[in-house]
Amino acid sequence: MLSVPIAGDSATAPAVVKQLRAGLADTPAGLKAVVTGSAGVLADADEAFGDVETTLLLAAAGVVALLLLVTYRSPFLWIVPLASVGLASQLATGVVYLLGRYIGVTVTDASTALMLILVFGAGTDYALLLIARYREELRRHPNRYAAMAVAWRRSIPAILASAATVTVGMLCLLAGQMNDIRGLGPVAAAGIVVAFAVVTTLMPAVLVILGRWIFWPFIPRYAPTACADMAQQHPTWHRFAQAIGRRPRPVWAITALALAALAFGISGLRFGQPADKLYTEDVGSVVGQRLIEAHYPGGTSYPAQIIAAAGSADRVVAAAASVDGVAAARQAARSADGRWVRVEAVLDDPPDSPAAKAAVQRIRDVVHAVPGADALVGGETATTVDIARAAGRDAAVVMPLILGVVLVVLVLLLRALVAPLLLAASVVLSFAAAMGSAGLMFHAIGYPGIAPALPLWAYLFLVTLGVDYTIFLMTRAREEVAKVGNRDGVLSALTMTGGVITSAGVVLSATFATLVVLPVVMAIQIGLIVSIGVLLDAIIVRTLLIPTLAADLGPRMWWPGHPARHLAEPPISRDTAELAA
Repeated sequence: MLSVPIAGDSATAPAVVKQLRAGLADTPAGLKAVVTGSAGVLADADEAFGDVETTLLLAAAGVVALLLLVTYRSPFLWIVPLASVGLASQLATGVVYLLGRYIGVTVTDASTALMLILVFGAGTDYALLLIARYREELRRHPNRYAAMAVAWRRSIPAILASAATVTVGMLCLLAGQMNDIRGLGPVAAAGIVVAFAVVTTLMPAVLVILGRWIFWPFIPRYAPTACADMAQQHPTWHRFAQAIGRRPRPVWAITALALAALAFGISGLRFGQPADKLYTEDVGSVVGQRLIEAHYPGGTSYPAQIIAAAGSADRVVAAAASVDGVAAARQAARSADGRWVRVEAVLDDPPDSPAAKAAVQRIRDVVHAVPGADALVGGETATTVDIARAAGRDAAVVMPLILGVVLVVLVLLLRALVAPLLLAASVVLSFAAAMGSAGLMFHAIGYPGIAPALPLWAYLFLVTLGVDYTIFLMTRAREEVAKVGNRDGVLSALTMTGGVITSAGVVLSATFATLVVLPVVMAIQIGLIVSIGVLLDAIIVRTLLIPTLAADLGPRMWWPGHPARHLAEPPISRDTAELAA
């Protein structure tokens, strides 16, 4: 075993390791050489994320194109929303570059990857909602300009509320302590803002310019009489809504119990990812760590690094060596000005093991007690301990903050208290069910251990994105309730939005599922959790739980207010009226 100190920092280490590995490729027959340690880990991560943006961009675009083609059953229509979100993804990448360069936002491979997925997933959802309403209005209006004007004004409150919820929810991450968590907030928020801007401005203009033929072969013709018949427009969803509306209480009660039962799967999750479970394949740093554990103390390649005042070096070395779980301790180097020394404490156990983490805490206790040492303990294991502590703190602060943002948006949008409280509770229940389902799946695929920050990331995406479907459904429900009463209005909203919400959920779920193409276990886990959660939200919560609960509660759902009794058709601007004429 040869220990090689590398000059530079974490940004330059991967290139140095690449050169080392190239040189070691010519070792004699029978000799196996691998590079491990912290630099080896950085190099493997750099290689795993090397082409992540291109890979995810192609995968997400392919998945979205296929699903849009199936959804619209048109050889042309799918091109417009896909081109819009594709353009948005490139614009968002430019904005993120500016944020990192001039504002100091921490930008990582993981945050840019998640931003691209968000842009494709959320942007396509917004496009689906707007196009669905545009198609509906084309049957009510002889002129496509007037139809788009009505569709845009009817859709924009829900889309704006959805985008605002996700954006503000992402910015809640600025309250975190972890730099990668804090940096993800502005990066993801920038992606959502750009996607919203492109989908609500460029895309409607392109659709109107192209005309009705873009929907070929199912071109929506002007037929105002047929528009009033929901059973004719949406026969499957009309039958489904009438079926669950006959006995709403048993439906929502059984659905809630089923989601709660899924949540028990959380007990199968384990915090902490062993080094050999970070990737889906054996990489050099993992192979090297296995060799070290077989022949040397487990922490040999990741010693605890103690920085202390030079005058206390001997006492610090002695204190560290006396700790249970430390194989050896020695003074490794002195600073250039002679004021500080670096002491290495080799641990008996692998760096990610509970025993090693406990040993680091004991080292901290004893060296902090050395008078005048001013000692600090770092290294791989100490970093893991501190990350877990910070992640726990961030989860305790950011999770309630995100839920509060969602609740405020729903109160302002629905102008009620009961409905937002119940909807926020459904979001939490859906998240718990998704985490439980993921726990069972992770056990099945052999990766039950999760990173400390993973629950917060999953919560962020599932709560902010899952509430999209609540907003899409309940804004339409409020509109319909004002016309035909609570029960019929809620069921009418389900009939008219069930198809688009389900399609949007499938698209968003499949988009996040593209993360499984990466060889990184955490990326696969976050992709699966969000995919499962979005499907539960779109197919179970928003089509079974929420509509039946609203139908069962009746007008109390909208307390203390009530939907306006009469909703006038949104006025059309003079320019639009002239075009229509």
